[in-house]
Amino acid sequence: MSLWRYANPAEFMRVSGRVLPVLWALTAACLAIGLGWGFFIAPDDYQQGATVKILFIHVPAALMAINAWLMMLVTSLIWLVRRHHVSALAARAAAPVGATMTVIALLTGAIWGQPMWGTWWAWDPRLTSFFILFVFYLGYIALWEAVDEPDKAADLTSVLCLVGSVFALLSRYAVFFWSQGLHQGPSLSLDRTENVDNAFYWPLLVSIAGFVLLFLSLVLLRTRTEIRARRLRALQEVEARA
Repeated sequence: MSLWRYANPAEFMRVSGRVLPVLWALTAACLAIGLGWGFFIAPDDYQQGATVKILFIHVPAALMAINAWLMMLVTSLIWLVRRHHVSALAARAAAPVGATMTVIALLTGAIWGQPMWGTWWAWDPRLTSFFILFVFYLGYIALWEAVDEPDKAADLTSVLCLVGSVFALLSRYAVFFWSQGLHQGPSLSLDRTENVDNAFYWPLLVSIAGFVLLFLSLVLLRTRTEIRARRLRALQEVEARA
């Protein structure tokens, strides 16, 4: 069974319609458990106090902001190579969700950073690359809206997505490229010694799972909306020519 069959809009609509209710239920469960555990059960940090609990929103949002763009990169490449319209529409659907995650990460980072660093903002390598990524999100969304011809818009936004992927990767790995800057090292890594304490580690993983499921649910929902909107435009064009 080929995965490419899900690139067919009718098949995508059929399968996503069945999957979405399950995803929403899992999303609600993971977010309730992860955030409830993190905010009400996990202890305060010995240095940062209760401020550390912003971690349970900031880190998942930042991860999804970056990975949303990488998901857009993959679907944009599929569009450029295979010309599957569902992939282009999925990339378009993911952009506002990724932009929202970026805003959440920037705002929670500022709230967290002010008492820790003594400033709301610093032109730290990771913060700067993250802000530029947000600008790329805005440019990507604006470009889709500015071009009337859907296939041409998909081509142009796919190229923009390729360029913006540089800043998505910089946002993820800036702390490894530059040692200067205020931003701390990664809260999670493959090296177990680099992770936060277990009291924060496990609820953080559940929160991340909740944000991942939330992202998937919103992207599926928005992609279904984009498909319906394209069908409606096609019907309106047929009626206009009749």
